[in-house]
Amino acid sequence: MSTLFTRIIDGEIPGRFVWADDRAVALTTIAPITDGHALVVPRAEVDQLTEADDDLLAHLVVVAKAVGRAQRAAWQAPRAALLVAGFEVPHLHLHVLPAWDESSLAFANARQDVPSAQLDAAAERLRDALRAQGDGARVPAALGSPAL
Repeated sequence: MSTLFTRIIDGEIPGRFVWADDRAVALTTIAPITDGHALVVPRAEVDQLTEADDDLLAHLVVVAKAVGRAQRAAWQAPRAALLVAGFEVPHLHLHVLPAWDESSLAFANARQDVPSAQLDAAAERLRDALRAQGDGARVPAALGSPAL
């Protein structure tokens, strides 16, 4: 059975994609801790961090770095944070988010009631920042598509 993330990547469930390449996607989360909170997800179904091969893990971190750099620029955040928990979905994913302090790192602060228009706007802001930093070739043409 496909994971939730595979179903999103395959277009069965909507997603707000900000990055896509042959090995990974990045999409904004529906329960952000901070505006611009994104998930970097391998296309391959890997259950958790410790099961990923080194090349894939290195690639995910490179993508997370690019996303984090864009988040810092778009939200004028002093830091980009990287969290790996993996309890929500049994498919490896890296949480990347603009951070101002340690409360920006608490999953307990995830907001469940953010209006769709606000989530769309945050995703577009991040997509614009990725383009501005030279990563436009990896920003999908449409917000809801993981295809380039």
